[in-house]
Amino acid sequence: MNLNRRTRNVNGMAATVQTVGKIVRSWRELRRFSQLELAVEAEVSQRHLSFIESGRAVPSREMVLHLAERLEVPFRDRNVMLLAAGYSPIYGDRALEDPTLTHAKAALELLLRAHEPYPALTVDRHWNIVGANRALGPLLDGVDSELLQPPANALRISLHPRGLAPNIVNLSEWRQHLLDRLRRHFRISRDPALDALLAELRSYPFDPSERPDHPNESLANEVAIPLRLRTPRGVLSFLSTVTVFGTPVEITLSEVSLEAFYPADQQTARTLGVTK
Repeated sequence: MNLNRRTRNVNGMAATVQTVGKIVRSWRELRRFSQLELAVEAEVSQRHLSFIESGRAVPSREMVLHLAERLEVPFRDRNVMLLAAGYSPIYGDRALEDPTLTHAKAALELLLRAHEPYPALTVDRHWNIVGANRALGPLLDGVDSELLQPPANALRISLHPRGLAPNIVNLSEWRQHLLDRLRRHFRISRDPALDALLAELRSYPFDPSERPDHPNESLANEVAIPLRLRTPRGVLSFLSTVTVFGTPVEITLSEVSLEAFYPADQQTARTLGVTK
């Protein structure tokens, strides 16, 4: 049998996957660990780790999960590692509508409603919108209806020329902020769909002259990069936060995040009907 690759049947289709050793080495190199550094971090001998990576030793199920934890491998890919080592996946992958996720979905909806009158939305691992509160709707006025068709993508809506981009006052900073976030997520997950989305977003028309001559100076008085959005009610300025489930053991929950926006100035707070 070829030790470098194994053939498995996934959803009724034959699929060729790498051995667990090659997968471990790939993630180790992605995280920029030397073999010795990972061995020290995982509290195993470098010799044993070398045998795992070369295919001379088959790691136990516990060792696969231990190495995956040290390498911060996403749950979805930990299942792939387990399969490659000959073990069953342990992380569930259910849709949010699944009855077993009823309470988790209810918690997300509660957070969305509680955040009103400020806008908030929930997105999946590809930044497709899976939920939103009523405060988000008015901010999307003027967005091409085609971009709002499911699965509506939050990043595409933000940066597309028929989306929010023409109304974002500080488009240069906000665009760079979103692209940097997407790059980080791609480096963490290696998800090809994120790489394709990044290429798409970067292809949108953008005038380089819109970049400030001294970007650091433009942010000198900021505590975070705000979203400044031109609306019929004037320019609204928001600070954004990201909330995730703290202890998920299910793939979908580990990949869902809540993006919430707060007024960045008193004018925005007054416009939204909230004053202090």
